[in-house]
Amino acid sequence: MQNIKIYKRQVIGYMDYSNYEIYDFDHVSAFNMSTGFKERSYQAHWHSYGEILLVGPGRTNIYCVGKNTYKLVPDDFVLVWPMEMHSIVDANREDSLVIQFSNAFINSLFDLRRIMHMYRNLHIICVQTHPELAARLKTIAYQMKDIFFSERTDKEIRCCMLLMEFMLTLLEYRKELAPELTDDVQYGLSDDVMRRMMTVTDYIKNNLTADDLSQGAMAEMAGISREYFSRIFKNVTGMNYSKWLNTIRLEKAAELLAEDGRTLTEVAMLSGFQSIPSFNRVFREEKGLAPGEYRKLFVRDHK
Repeated sequence: MQNIKIYKRQVIGYMDYSNYEIYDFDHVSAFNMSTGFKERSYQAHWHSYGEILLVGPGRTNIYCVGKNTYKLVPDDFVLVWPMEMHSIVDANREDSLVIQFSNAFINSLFDLRRIMHMYRNLHIICVQTHPELAARLKTIAYQMKDIFFSERTDKEIRCCMLLMEFMLTLLEYRKELAPELTDDVQYGLSDDVMRRMMTVTDYIKNNLTADDLSQGAMAEMAGISREYFSRIFKNVTGMNYSKWLNTIRLEKAAELLAEDGRTLTEVAMLSGFQSIPSFNRVFREEKGLAPGEYRKLFVRDHK
């Protein structure tokens, strides 16, 4: 069994992807919030928007993100970034708080995109290990709640402002959170370097079928040396280049699998995979099931 990174909490197992659903906002919105659910569990699913969960009171609160399962305590936070599998195994959902935000909103601002890139592999913020940060984030979350469930006509924009404050607060604590991101996080990257890296990542996302997406070619596009590109890429994305590229390809593949009329071969090629075997292997390793099985579950859940 592969090693699992522990975020100062007990990691108690792997997530079972055999039954999951796919959800999106019921309406066009940059921000959404919910609470008060009686059921203690929620099946595995993914969606195109991001989600922040504030863990409610109680001795048992078990959440899954990706392949990791976490046993949490009240006032811990769970961060689920767009397109990530997650579920609630057993938790107090009646008193927990669920904040949802549009990926398009995050992508609309450079600074928010930079923060999301930086924290892409951060999923748990523990109140015991980060008490000051968790307390500040909880205050912001409850400010969002007060506004969102009010009768204000400007509540969406005010909640989005608080969401930006939430993300900026995460950024303030980047040094404290560094051990939970990578072993070699470095700081002080200039906005110019960050913008160059964002240009590269945006290009890749929009050109997955390009002839040359090698690390060398992308370094040249960014106007920096291959060695420097390799060194800072993980700082920006939280992953090495090849891992990140496969992740983006899988996100595209998952999106295409939800559409009718495309063969698995077309999905693989449009996602940038060079062969069906490599597509199937990478997809199964990351998602826990084959692309065809993934599509069948999507069709079943939308009948």
